[in-house]
Amino acid sequence: MVSTPAPTPPPYATHDVTNQPPPLTPYDASEDTALLEGVRREGAGWAEEELRRLGLAAGSAEAQEWAELANVHEPVLRTHDRYGNRIDEVDFHPSWHHLMRTAVAEGLAASPWADERPGAHVARTAGGLVWGHTDAGHGCPTSMTYAAVPALRAQPELAKVYEPLLTSRVYEPGLRVPTEKPGLLAGMGMTEKQGGSDVRTNSTTATPTAEPGVYTLRGHKWFTSAPMCDVFLVLAQAPDGLSCFLVPRVLPDGTRNTFRIQRLKDKLGNRSNASSEPEFDGTVAWLVGPEGRGVRTIIEMVNCTRLDCVMMSATLMRRTLVEAGHHVRHRTAFGARLIDQPLMRNVLADLALESEAATTLTLRLAGAADRAIRGDAREAAFRRIATAVGKYWVTKRGPAFTAEALECLGGNGYVEDSGMPRHYREAPLLSIWEGSGNVNALDVLRALSREPGTAQALLDELAPARGADARLDAAVARLEQLLAAGSETTARRLVELMALTLQASLLVRHAPPAVADAFCATRLGGDWGHSFGTLPDGADLDAILERALPDGQLSLL
Repeated sequence: MVSTPAPTPPPYATHDVTNQPPPLTPYDASEDTALLEGVRREGAGWAEEELRRLGLAAGSAEAQEWAELANVHEPVLRTHDRYGNRIDEVDFHPSWHHLMRTAVAEGLAASPWADERPGAHVARTAGGLVWGHTDAGHGCPTSMTYAAVPALRAQPELAKVYEPLLTSRVYEPGLRVPTEKPGLLAGMGMTEKQGGSDVRTNSTTATPTAEPGVYTLRGHKWFTSAPMCDVFLVLAQAPDGLSCFLVPRVLPDGTRNTFRIQRLKDKLGNRSNASSEPEFDGTVAWLVGPEGRGVRTIIEMVNCTRLDCVMMSATLMRRTLVEAGHHVRHRTAFGARLIDQPLMRNVLADLALESEAATTLTLRLAGAADRAIRGDAREAAFRRIATAVGKYWVTKRGPAFTAEALECLGGNGYVEDSGMPRHYREAPLLSIWEGSGNVNALDVLRALSREPGTAQALLDELAPARGADARLDAAVARLEQLLAAGSETTARRLVELMALTLQASLLVRHAPPAVADAFCATRLGGDWGHSFGTLPDGADLDAILERALPDGQLSLL
């Protein structure tokens, strides 16, 4: 019998991939006009070359893979070693260490405190806006390390020992005697389960020892992120009231300090970063600042980390806007590219306005911090109130923004391997960490009542834009009326108007007319809907989009 050859199978035409965008990477995460202009304006133009180099690194395929792997392979808690000894260690994927090593080496931790150049703190914030295009989780330990330095300075003897190590650009993971390492990371432990943001209800106790300045702690903290940091600033009740303490993971004699990690939090997002519940029981700690002044000692740390919350929210906005812009440039529907369809252009332009306003405000806050640190009293007053205002508003805008950017990708954006769900889950954290919306709104009222110069500092910041836009002028007049009322019930409305007038004034002074006009018309003038993509007919969408997403400038393919 003669066999008949099997027919050649037809080509799998259904498997051809068409009408899908190419990968975004590699791209330049620093290619952001508003960012670069703000860096120059706030005194850190000298860092531009470094920012551009960092932007290429952040947008590289390698760094983006690090970010993905660090979130897929989450931290693992090991309470005991194989022999049953208590070790309380957290294992991270190598990608986490790659991200951390780069961040510390690029000065995104505490190194600006050792940099005498004006604008050093602005350069760090700008670096965060760029490197944050990778992963948000590892920004937690770098932020806390940055913020620990000014608090630690309340105890000069401790600062003399630890500050040079905290400001180092060397990242060395693993627990060892802190003074034997080339560089350190710092964490913080403030909240407890019974009080949360109301830290004055903390029940952790601090008992003095025979050695001056040395105490033992007993208690349980509720949220302590990055538990593999070398040292922690912790609040506890000393004999004279709530006080701040330095807690090392390893004591000077090489023994492990008692730092029992009960569990790691199963969080909505921020999965690459470990957040823990440590228990103190005879834990050795050194007093930082006077007894009973714990909140005042640590408040400078909070101001720094709040700025980083604003920065990270602005970063997520920019990152998801870039992703959305890339997708709609390469995706066709109903006979035309998405980017060429009027309604999609409206959505993107609206997002671009929000992103630029967030980035511009972030850099203005960083400039105020830099100048306040160097002794500028007016900038210190502005920083005091504007950082809380920015923390409230920009972080509130993040979740809605990332949801809209995700929607630009349609169903593709709802799939994990697009990366957009990770950004979406990350966004709500920034409005919760370092005080939720109500905490920050009430903090603004507190500043207004106890530090009258803060209100005038904010109004002085708005003054240079007076007369440039009637809608802004009217909004400032409403703001002055609300400031006079000072009602706690309407605190959110007050802080929202503060934020919008502040953003609008910065855009009127520094952004192109198309951007400033559209922002004032919508955010202040009421010519806007209740979702993104509702800019009025008169908005110059082309000019806004060309500034935010210049054709061919971001992608390096």
